[in-house]
Amino acid sequence: MYELRGVTKLYSRGKETVHALDGIDLTIGDGDRLVIQGPTGGGKSTLLQMIGALDRPTAGEIVLDGVDLAKLSEAKLTKVRSENIGFVFQSFNLIPTLTAQENVETALVPLGVKTKERRQRAADALVSVGLGERLGHLPGEMSGGQQQRVAIARALVKQPKVLLADEPTGNLDESMRDEIMDVLERMWKEHGLTFIMVTHDSAIAKKAPRLATIRKGKITVKENAGA
Repeated sequence: MYELRGVTKLYSRGKETVHALDGIDLTIGDGDRLVIQGPTGGGKSTLLQMIGALDRPTAGEIVLDGVDLAKLSEAKLTKVRSENIGFVFQSFNLIPTLTAQENVETALVPLGVKTKERRQRAADALVSVGLGERLGHLPGEMSGGQQQRVAIARALVKQPKVLLADEPTGNLDESMRDEIMDVLERMWKEHGLTFIMVTHDSAIAKKAPRLATIRKGKITVKENAGA
């Protein structure tokens, strides 16, 4: 479970101080699916970076399973990210010279997983997202939707507790968007993940059980009845 208490993030822009996050209080339970929406520059991606232990708040607490991430050393933060948090980004972030299987395997290298087990787990992860016949393909040989499926497999192969997605359908057309959302939602249910996603897409936001809206660093959260 996440508990965010008074999370503030300040940036300097010339002589101006920008409140990217302004005293955020938020609880995210184990297994929750939360969508974060809001205008550009409102603080969406900044909040996701805090939750993902990619950045530290200027003030406040970000508590994951009883541990305040804001107080951990860089080495311990890296360990938390490697073991507990999977990331999916808009731009896929695949290594172009590696095959789909090798890209997925990269998530297991920091965990010290042996080569044989790495290969098997990567293959299984790709099968689970519908890419069992694409293990040896390079990113450039796959469509955008297929590349995002590789990225999802890479995020999940290490068996994280939390899946974070930052505009994962932003580079895809409407039909491919729906396919990727189906995969993400199926993975959320099958793996019992805590799934937190940033999106501009109102069609996706309307289907989320919980919707957080951020404007000028302030957050409001509502439950979506029937989602």
